[in-house]
Order: sequence, then C-alpha cells, then structure tokens
Amino acid sequence: MEPLWVFVGALLAATAVHVAGFLSIDCGLDAKFNGRRDTYTDIAYVSDDPYVDGGMNHRVAAKFDVSSRSENRRTLRSFPSGIRNCYTLPTESGGKYLVRMEFFYGDYDGKTSPSFEVHLGSNYWDTFRNSDFWWSEAIFVAWGSWVPVCLVNTGGGTPFVSTVELRPLLPSLYPQVTVDESISAFARKNLGADTIYRFPDDPYDRFWEWEVSSLWANLSTKKTIQREDSFAVPIPVLQTAVAPVNNGTVLHVGTWNTYKSTFEFKFFLHFSDIQNTQLRQFDIYLNDYEWYKKYSPPYLTADYVYSTGWYKATEGTYNITLAATNRSMLPPMVNAYEVFNRIPHDTPRTSPKDCYDFDFDFLRNMILNFSFRNISFITQITKF
Repeated sequence: MEPLWVFVGALLAATAVHVAGFLSIDCGLDAKFNGRRDTYTDIAYVSDDPYVDGGMNHRVAAKFDVSSRSENRRTLRSFPSGIRNCYTLPTESGGKYLVRMEFFYGDYDGKTSPSFEVHLGSNYWDTFRNSDFWWSEAIFVAWGSWVPVCLVNTGGGTPFVSTVELRPLLPSLYPQVTVDESISAFARKNLGADTIYRFPDDPYDRFWEWEVSSLWANLSTKKTIQREDSFAVPIPVLQTAVAPVNNGTVLHVGTWNTYKSTFEFKFFLHFSDIQNTQLRQFDIYLNDYEWYKKYSPPYLTADYVYSTGWYKATEGTYNITLAATNRSMLPPMVNAYEVFNRIPHDTPRTSPKDCYDFDFDFLRNMILNFSFRNISFITQITKF
C-alpha cells in the first residue's frame, strides 16, 4: 500500500523535563552494584536478577573491559538453555513506552557473534545478526501490567543481551502507535552534527545518531527553536541541518536496504528552517514517487512530514529525495529523520482491565513465583 504524506502544523513547545519511571537494567550486573549511575547520563542502572530467570552472567573479554567503555556494555547475560528467554518489564496497562535492548558481544566467549531473534511479547520485533554492537528499539502501548521482551534462539548461536531499558512516553507522542500496532526503530538520525544525543537532551532517552555525507553542507544555529508535541525532537537536534553542497537543488536524504522482504516502513522527516532570508520550497520523493509537493519548513519552529500508511518496496530498497521547486530561492534542507518498521501483532490485544472474569495479575505473579519466565508459555498469556 502506498502511503500518503501528511503535513501537520507545529504545536507549542513543551519544556523538556525528566520523565519519571525509567527502568534501566544492566544485564549481568552483580546485584550488590544496584543503583550504579551511568557516567555519561547519570541514569541509575540495576541488576537484571529480579526481571529474568535463567541465563549466565559474563564480562566482555579483557581487551574490551576498559574504563573508557560504558560500564553497562562491559557485562552481559547469555542464555545457552531454552528456546525463548524473557525479561518481564513492569508497565501500566494502556501506557505508551519505548523499550530498547543493547547488545555488545565483546568476544565474551571467544567464539563468533551469534544471530537470534528478539520478540515483543509473542510478536517478532527484530533480528540480531552477527554484530559486535547493535541496539534495537520498539515503541508500544502496554496491554497489561507487565510486558515480556524475549530473546529467541533460532539455531545461530547463544542469545545474549547487555542492557534492557524501558522509558514511559506521553500519550501524545507517536500517535500512530496503538495497542494493536507497535513500531520498531530502523533508523533515527541527527543531521549536520557530530554528536549522538540521548538523555538528558532527549527527556525520553531516544538515541539520535549523527550522520555525515560529502554530498551535504552542514547548517547550524544557536537560536531557540519552538518544539512540537507529537515527536518532541530535542532542540539540539533541530539546531543543525543539512542541505546539498554548492547550493544544489536536490538533496539525497538516504538509502535503506532491508534484510527482510516482509518489512513495512513509515518515514518521518523533521524540519525547522534556520535560515530566513529567502523562500525555501521543495518536493519530497520516496523511491521516485512524489509524495509531498511544495513544502516550506517554518522558521525556527519544529515541524514534520510523515507517511500515514505502511510502505513496502518490492525490491527492498528505499530512497528519500528532496528537490527544490522552480520558485525556491534556497536549496532543500532537513534536520533529522526517523524510519520505523511495523511490528505485526499476531492477534488483537485486549487490556486485562477488560477481562472482568480473569485475574491477569494474579496469574502473572503465580508464574513469576514458580520461575516460569523463561519458557514460551508466558508469552501466550499476554494475548488475553
């Protein structure tokens, strides 16, 4: 299905504040070090013992176990036994959350980095594919007072994980996400900068990775930018942007290739014009299709353009290009972008609050008390 581009006027900025309810799990961390604070973010990390059964604690190989590396990437938990091993994360039914898992192999077992799947409840989320370091992020609406995130052994080696992080989101963020439709971050880029932003610059602790290209000219400003509420892009991210080099008329934003032909994508482009001297107007193309015509980013005000439908290219390659119109006096520009793929749900979710004759939390506690968190049965219960 071909998506339609939607343009939404920017809303009044919200003050960036720390959002309560962060859960940051340092997998493999000895419980006696609970509350250890991250050097860079000052976020407190806890041991994973209360959230998972089974598995083995490890430290990365000595050559990677150095003080210059973040502490939560120096320990990990592996799962040599069982097909499915799950972390049980506390949530509020109906609440919106970001969950992120980080994986740093660090040659902990002296073998080859494995491949395995990651599931959100009973639904496929992503695949770890023989990488040294990788992270995956999902946004979902909780369907109960706890949500399992699971590592699934697919025969490619022993699954492992370094950190599991849960961040509550405001209901207004990512309005496309519902209890029956979750999304996985395929890419999130901060353009025109050389810094990765996360908390505290982003109060929701999203990763905004920087990206550069010899085809881009970097733009920046120190002026205040008015933020909007649907995506709440951090102000430092909006204070940089890219345009074509040499005042070109076409800006190639990016090309993405998917490793799964079944993936469906949504694209989110974030704008705030930081030059207000002349008209800037351009058309937006996705894989050579004209998706939005004559767009002009507002001056020092956050805005966005996104695809409402899910898009699946037959050949598995995706391109986004911005082309200046004949009226435009300035080249096209963009500040940041996000690409999400869909997490299909096997069955419609039902909030446990709607199951008047079924004590969901009682069953959950019974299962945890009997240490059944690491078997596949638990993920089937989340379908009630």
